[in-house]
Amino acid sequence: MATLATLGTTSLLRFQKADPLKASPSPHLLGSLCSQLSGIKLSCNLPDVAPLKPISSPFTPLQPVARRVCPFTGKKANKANKVSFSNHKTKKLQFVNLQYKKVWWEAGKRYVKLRLSTKALKTIEKNGLDAVAKKAGIDLRKE
Repeated sequence: MATLATLGTTSLLRFQKADPLKASPSPHLLGSLCSQLSGIKLSCNLPDVAPLKPISSPFTPLQPVARRVCPFTGKKANKANKVSFSNHKTKKLQFVNLQYKKVWWEAGKRYVKLRLSTKALKTIEKNGLDAVAKKAGIDLRKE
């Protein structure tokens, strides 16, 4: 059962749990409640009622976006100023030169497709893929 209490300009609506042994409320009580609350939307969580299922398809999260960071060297974008002829400075980002490259992995006897900076590519050619991946903490078996 709901009761409406008014104190000046504020109204307070109180819900009380109905006893299961009592009969359902009479229609004239519901009518008076509706007339007092005209224009007010009410919502109430009922534990014994099954939750409504959405009509649309379930929400699917967006796919993660690849960051512009080299996983081997940790290089990332540099903040810099773009200077015009009038010496007006505006902010800009200088991105890392990231490339998709298939690199032969000797221990796995296969090619591994990586997104790495050109500096990391030179380091891999010099020291080997296993040594660079181990230093960066990258597990090549997953890829």
